Amino acid sequence: MLPGRPQSRTFVPLNRLPPVDTAPKPHRAGFVSIIGKPNVGKSTLMNVLVGERLSIITSKAQTTRHRILGILNGPDFQLVYSDTPGIIQPKYELQSAMMSFVYSSLEDADVILFVTDIYEKHDEEPVVERLRRSEVPILLLINKIDQATQEEVEAKMAYWQEHMPNAAEIIPISALNAFNTEQVFNHIIDRLPEHEAYYPKDELTDKPERFFASEMIREKIFKLYKKEVPYSTEVVIEEFKEDDAIIRMRAIIYTERASQKGIIIGDKGGAIKKVGTWAREEMEKFFQKKVFLEIHVKVNENWRHDPKMLGRFGYKQD
Repeated sequence: MLPGRPQSRTFVPLNRLPPVDTAPKPHRAGFVSIIGKPNVGKSTLMNVLVGERLSIITSKAQTTRHRILGILNGPDFQLVYSDTPGIIQPKYELQSAMMSFVYSSLEDADVILFVTDIYEKHDEEPVVERLRRSEVPILLLINKIDQATQEEVEAKMAYWQEHMPNAAEIIPISALNAFNTEQVFNHIIDRLPEHEAYYPKDELTDKPERFFASEMIREKIFKLYKKEVPYSTEVVIEEFKEDDAIIRMRAIIYTERASQKGIIIGDKGGAIKKVGTWAREEMEKFFQKKVFLEIHVKVNENWRHDPKMLGRFGYKQD
């Protein structure tokens, strides 16, 4: 072609344009399990992917205790995400129950999001060994890359290519900044089976409102108290009454020892008052309604080791 000469174009009459594909896309649906060690950013990622703040987040390890479903719906898809407790070696009954949620999420997963972070290496944990043998598609996500150099990210990707060769994709992300999360979504969609929706399209989660109210209180306990106190507490919503104007709740914070009860309450009730204020403000944003919150503290010795109490608190699966 001579320099500067325009390229020739093929003229296609309007009545001969290729037809537009108007056939509906097949509906895809499936379960996506988010697993990994404590504090790698699983809950932050879950909230970003779902677009709602369903999982509580603190800087302390083992904040997440339950399997929490977050449902993302579109015209031709439904993604049922599972946020799970961090992978640990259980030392008592509560931790064993938490790990059972991890294993159950692997059993029904159509896609697994294995979340690590830029600093982390895995020892030979049973869960990791199980993932290496898994036939379910695994997206290995290296989180917190906003805290690393390009060289560190590349080195970590090379590490996981060696240690998790069956991963379908290795994707560096920053859940906090929602970096590369759209790429994660696209890879999930590509691997979901064709299936009708598992839940009604207007549902966001399988958990009741009481659960989220108790989690908001527990989050404030994790943020306000130190050492063993947050890990020794459990929150139960004993009463939840809602009308057009207000939600009225009565919550019980259980501790394992009387000394912990005193710490929770604080000098002249100052600490428990702060927990209540913070939690109520969070609840009013979440429920979009005024909240009246009444909190009591009770002692239940060694509840973390008691299968009966763990069943009452929702840690035993059917």
